[in-house]
Amino acid sequence: MQALSAFEILGPVMVGPSSSHTAGALRCARVAASLVEGPIRRVTFTLFNSFAHTYRGHGTDRALVAGILGLETDDERIRDAFSLAEDAGLAVEFVIGGDDARVHPNTVDIEMESAAGEMVSVRGESLGGGRVRVSRINGVAVDISGEYDTLFVAHRDAPGVLAALTVLLSERHINIAFMRTYRTERGGNAYTVFELDELPPADLLTELRARKNIYTATYVRVPGAAPACAATESEEFFDTGAELLERCQTLNLGIGAIMAVREASLSNEACAVAQMRRVLEVMRAETTEPLTTPRPSLGGLIGGEAKRVADTTGQLAASLMGSVQTEAVARALAVLERSASMGVIVAAPTAGSAGVVPGCLLAVAQARGLGDAEVMDALYTAAAVGLLLTTNACVAGAEGGCQAEVGSAAAMAAAALTEMLGGTPTQALDAASLALGNLLGLVCDPVGGLVEVPCQTRNAIGVAAAFSSAQLALAGVGSLLPFDEMARTMLEVGHALPASLRETARGGIAAAPSACRRCPGCA
Repeated sequence: MQALSAFEILGPVMVGPSSSHTAGALRCARVAASLVEGPIRRVTFTLFNSFAHTYRGHGTDRALVAGILGLETDDERIRDAFSLAEDAGLAVEFVIGGDDARVHPNTVDIEMESAAGEMVSVRGESLGGGRVRVSRINGVAVDISGEYDTLFVAHRDAPGVLAALTVLLSERHINIAFMRTYRTERGGNAYTVFELDELPPADLLTELRARKNIYTATYVRVPGAAPACAATESEEFFDTGAELLERCQTLNLGIGAIMAVREASLSNEACAVAQMRRVLEVMRAETTEPLTTPRPSLGGLIGGEAKRVADTTGQLAASLMGSVQTEAVARALAVLERSASMGVIVAAPTAGSAGVVPGCLLAVAQARGLGDAEVMDALYTAAAVGLLLTTNACVAGAEGGCQAEVGSAAAMAAAALTEMLGGTPTQALDAASLALGNLLGLVCDPVGGLVEVPCQTRNAIGVAAAFSSAQLALAGVGSLLPFDEMARTMLEVGHALPASLRETARGGIAAAPSACRRCPGCA
């Protein structure tokens, strides 16, 4: 948790409908491709569990190919990944591995062949919100998540090889945080993973590759991850909601301010400000462009809903949601339309729930005449709550259902609205707890495996939950369960949901007759 950036919660900035199935899948493939020397000529993707059931609807297939090609998560060429692969002479194959309870819900095996005939296989796991982990390389179990700068060395299992590697790092004054060695058999192939306090200079790879008994050496960089060594022990850091409230009280700061100082210590203040301005810029575009220029989604199930809601403000707002909440709902729907048409969005904390936070905060900021500084402070508050949920519970639909996606987004927005409107840190976490509790048990059942129905309208419900929870907390109505306990409860409920209700498109609305008729084959 020490190394997780606010912009992995309010991010990544990405193209595609799902942060775990699109951005996360792309990052898995990018890490895998980095382990191959030279051009890759052939790749086979074997998909498991949720990936296997929804990879076409979520754009996972395009994202995986884009990752092998080295594209970034916000590159709009992701939609054209297959034609780009053809132009590059890359042969692509997809294999359905099916359901396997022994592996993570979002798992892909990536087998690559280089132009020189080298074969490398990697197992990647998409953990939600764009975060990934490598759990297997060439059939050997590893655990690489980017928390440390990582050096991967493939070598012969021979006496003295490992000792020579450690001596070489010592001579370069490089400290080893963790080291793990795996071998296929005695005297056969071996793999050593060094997790380091600082990344060695590039010429070290050249020296390693020239040594006897070493087959290859490469740095493993997990996109989006900040190495733990970048984090310093600081009084602004926190691991739980209780610790966060303690920091707020001790330092006499709000949640947003605590999170902003934490982020500045991970990189630097100028970088943090620039990244937050980029997030705010994309959020403004994603919540407004579809209101004036609606586009049909790739799956054809949504398109134009945001504009229709916005157009009813004068007729229905006073009797129903009110003008500000109506504006917030229209903006939230707009984000899902943009996402489903492969536009650029900010996952917050995931792509499937990306409309709730910007919809709420930008609508209220507009109504109250608040400037960028106030909005960015509120976004930091949202990021702090999302950070706690990401590390102590889950935000991925494949792991915890839609309560983990839209529920988490509603909790983030509720806390941010509360502080934005003058509430205390305690009231903000109460609002987050209320929002989680009111959406507890919400299942993830995307029709046709597309992040369109019911995902778009559930963002509207997330907005309503955030508004009502913030108003309750500001009125002095607290939560019986403290935030940390509510987060654990959400995690337990998510794990109790059957796999058919966790982003596999095999249950709930996705399996209803009308949905199956609209999307042949989705059952």
